[in-house]
Amino acid sequence: MKIDLTDTTASKINNALVQGRRALGAPAVGMVLTLVIVTDEEHAYDALKAANEASREHPSRKLVVIKRVSRSPRDRAQARLDAEVRVGADAGAGETVVLRLYGDVIDHAQSVVLPLLLPDAPVVVWWPVASPVDPEKDPLGALGQRRVTDTYAAEDPLAELSSRAANYSPGDTDLAWARITPWRSMLAAALDQQPDVEVISAEVEGEGYNPSGELLAMWLADRLGVTARRTVSDGPGLTAVRLETRAGVITLDRPDGSLATLSMRGQPDRSVALKRRDTAELLAEELRRLDPDLIYESALKYGVERLGEPVPATPAAAAPAAGEQPAEEPAGEPAEQAEERPAPAKKASGKKAAGK
Repeated sequence: MKIDLTDTTASKINNALVQGRRALGAPAVGMVLTLVIVTDEEHAYDALKAANEASREHPSRKLVVIKRVSRSPRDRAQARLDAEVRVGADAGAGETVVLRLYGDVIDHAQSVVLPLLLPDAPVVVWWPVASPVDPEKDPLGALGQRRVTDTYAAEDPLAELSSRAANYSPGDTDLAWARITPWRSMLAAALDQQPDVEVISAEVEGEGYNPSGELLAMWLADRLGVTARRTVSDGPGLTAVRLETRAGVITLDRPDGSLATLSMRGQPDRSVALKRRDTAELLAEELRRLDPDLIYESALKYGVERLGEPVPATPAAAAPAAGEQPAEEPAGEPAEQAEERPAPAKKASGKKAAGK
């Protein structure tokens, strides 16, 4: 069911939502969150399609904010709000309101969205493209407990990663980070199968300017305290990760974007499913948690510019994970024993990093 409203107000939109629910015989509101999608007209269809699919796992009220910037000074002076209310099969599992803002109301989008938020429910703000420099300080971003961006959609993903790190606030996350969740889980499981292994260096292979590849390398360098290098391949996406250890090389190779091969010394090669996921699956993953992602924060702040640099004398792997208390060093411990201590820390880091 669709209800079109021209030159309307937030009050009339709320009345249309109630009217639509009653017409379908479902007066109760059974949604768990409000998803605010900030996009343009060109990308609105794909973003809403992904949100509808994700809403089958997370029933939500979806507010699509489209800012229609006019080139005519006369049109810019005419503030107007048009809305399209969708309920039932047209809105996935939940409700959808497409808001088109014109004129001066564009600068006050938060005042339009605020009355439409579900009461006593968390708010997630998603920018499929063109995310703000500081999402937490954005007027719409300030309404959300979680703020989802996608550095893959930026013109310069590496510069966007640096910007995300410089302006990070608890609650920020990135779909480029969600893309590497299966990789992180598989690598952590591989290291757990060899509890005494010591990782010397890491290499991440994938398409150039792929932010997921950079984040994966930063995660490995940060959690293991080793040098992580980025090498370029023809793709698609990430193609391989190699961990050099004292016992041999651990390789996770995915040449076709679907099926990967895990190779470890002393064990037969294993085929593992590592299919590239679509936006709906990535968004659904991000909606499963509403608390700050400390592992993402730690990896992001490691910094792209540090990839490939020599490891400092004190390995980062010996440092505690985010939220942990640092362990005290025994007085007078020999240097030889201190060098052997990072191995157990690497195993613990792998388990924690995979649990997203």
